[in-house]
Amino acid sequence: MTLSDQNDAAVYVGLDIGGTKFLVASADAQCRILDRIQEPTPQSLDDGLNALNRMIALVSKGRKITSMGAAIGGPLDWKKGIVSPLHQPEWRDVPLKTIMEERWKSPFFVDVDTNVAALGEYHFGDERAPRFLYLTLSTGMGGGFLIDGKIFRGMDGGHPEIGHQSINFQCSYPERVVCECGAGDCLEALVSGNGIRRIYEKPAEKLSQQEWEEVAYNLGQGLRNLSAVYLPDVIVLGGGVAIGGGEPLLAAAVKQMEKRLHIVPAPQVRLSRLGHDTALLGAIAIALHGLD
Repeated sequence: MTLSDQNDAAVYVGLDIGGTKFLVASADAQCRILDRIQEPTPQSLDDGLNALNRMIALVSKGRKITSMGAAIGGPLDWKKGIVSPLHQPEWRDVPLKTIMEERWKSPFFVDVDTNVAALGEYHFGDERAPRFLYLTLSTGMGGGFLIDGKIFRGMDGGHPEIGHQSINFQCSYPERVVCECGAGDCLEALVSGNGIRRIYEKPAEKLSQQEWEEVAYNLGQGLRNLSAVYLPDVIVLGGGVAIGGGEPLLAAAVKQMEKRLHIVPAPQVRLSRLGHDTALLGAIAIALHGLD
């Protein structure tokens, strides 16, 4: 293939539309990343859409876009492509699929970021467990569950909100435990980046050892619940808080999980092998393969 042929070749585009940053990348049909770009997340909807379109233009470089995939926070309607990410307050009932397909004249697939990240692990992280649960501890907290590589969906195709399970938590400041969904005892309110800032009044990377122990205890309670209900073979943790906490956080959380899990077998639990690119790679995967 000549350089001219490469420049003219169709590309696939993946978008990770996060609460703090946008990641956009182009890839070829062999899933090789061609170009990528990162920018902070704008506050307003118009600025956000303009930023995404600019970033798509930069990574596609005038080449025909065969299709696009996107990861974004829930809640959303994945079939209609209407999104209302909880951590982007000005994005409400946005017909993102329609907007992008009209602008770029190519198919556009979008799903909850944790579902997309689970597919990223499956396709790019050599994860082939029959029952695979991916959890992200980032700005928010959530998960995606795959059965034989297919996304598990709830009633009416809904996304199970595992971050909003109630747990018997430990916290030095229980009065500060308030989830963005409005409840006062959600796992997300205790272990997500926003929850940690609200409780401890500082980012996760500045937590003391005692504060990390509280986060690990609460995460372990959630892992125990998820293991008992879903019976996954493997649980993978990703996102900035999980990656930042690293093996010490993982080991302490797993210890709590195993201490309280008596009736069902404990799953294998590990950190993501894809680091901060899990959702972006998953978005490329759904650009290539679509959504069921």
